[in-house]
Amino acid sequence: MTEEARRAQVVTAAIAVIAEGGYGHASFARIAERAGLSSTGLISYHFANRGELMEQVAARVIGEITEFMGERMAGATGAADALRRYIDGNVAFVETHRAEMKALLEIFLGGAFEYDAGQDRAAKSPVEDILRAGQASGEFRNFDLTVMATMIQRAVDGLPFLLTDDPDFDTRTYAREVITAFDLATRAAS
Repeated sequence: MTEEARRAQVVTAAIAVIAEGGYGHASFARIAERAGLSSTGLISYHFANRGELMEQVAARVIGEITEFMGERMAGATGAADALRRYIDGNVAFVETHRAEMKALLEIFLGGAFEYDAGQDRAAKSPVEDILRAGQASGEFRNFDLTVMATMIQRAVDGLPFLLTDDPDFDTRTYAREVITAFDLATRAAS
């Protein structure tokens, strides 16, 4: 097995272990067992420490989100459509990647994922771009971009927390309601 394939195998196993048992229980021993490795030394060979492994788990999930959302956003026909696609795409990713999102949430809550003001701004930037374009085209009313983008981003980021408490939570209803709420909140007067 190539080094890249082995690293991917360990990251995949780490996601599963974290999603099932939580960040605090994601030991190298459990991850090695899940990956079918003969020893934890194979993990240590590929990752300097647990922190590096957790960074790679987070990087993979964030990369998957970025790729997924790029596909979802392609072909948007105006700002309102782009905003709908953005919200629905984020919800759809959470729906179809529950283990990955649970692992990312666990890593974040466990303090192993640094999230600072710059990263928060970067997360909101695509939303701000959509909102800015909508205001410029007249599709959206005049509102504070930072406030609206923050509310939208928090709405989509909040879904994994809801699913932690209620795994059967109706994500499609959530998507429809959030889309409707922000369609009404942003729409220009007729």
